[in-house]
Amino acid sequence: MTTTTAPDILGQALLDYHHGNATASLLVHCNVADDEPLPAAYFFRTLLLMPALERLALDESRGRVLDLGAGAGCHSLELQSRGFEVKAVDVSAGAVQVMAERGVRTVARHDLFAPLPANELPYDTILLLMNGIGLTGTLEGLATFLAHARTLLAPGGQILATSSDVRYLYEDEEGALLLNLNGPYYGEVEYSLSYAGRTGSPFPWLFVEAALLQDAAEAAGYAADFLDEDEQGQYLVRLTPTNH
Repeated sequence: MTTTTAPDILGQALLDYHHGNATASLLVHCNVADDEPLPAAYFFRTLLLMPALERLALDESRGRVLDLGAGAGCHSLELQSRGFEVKAVDVSAGAVQVMAERGVRTVARHDLFAPLPANELPYDTILLLMNGIGLTGTLEGLATFLAHARTLLAPGGQILATSSDVRYLYEDEEGALLLNLNGPYYGEVEYSLSYAGRTGSPFPWLFVEAALLQDAAEAAGYAADFLDEDEQGQYLVRLTPTNH
């Protein structure tokens, strides 16, 4: 019996860019939107090229930081330069290799539901940037993660996360919403990535409107403080356990 490992599409694109292919670009497939290119360079952006919400999240970070879905490590490297102790995590082996080569001091390959290793101290800040709440996949996954995150956070800790409302994808030309009220939540979408002639396995992604996130946070025992919103409807939220 033979087993095949799913291709690390993101990791290969990041490695190629990091090793000199400046034109490396992914193609993003979504079940509710047209295909879009995603240049690998975007994962390597410096502070000046980061959206305002990401810069604000970095400014609001404190203490020991856990950067989940860290990609090529742009946020971790910026925080390291400010003197923070940061652990950067990604499920992509290629991304983890890139981060290590770029100088992120502590990197690990696993998903955001992994428990803290034995003897590892909890964190004061968890980052979920670049629509990072999407990593939870579904509303059920979000609830699971919020419960799990309590085991990752130190007393007084916080989650800083971004997401957005994508109901605009379901509007017709007159602006009326075309939603299947009997189907799954409209913010639960499916993505896959293509690069260099290969396409990876589909994966779920969650975009959650602010009001629904607030409900989910309160149900999980968090206070939600919405720090800012941009012109595209993406927001930055701080989640703080209310009875940690």
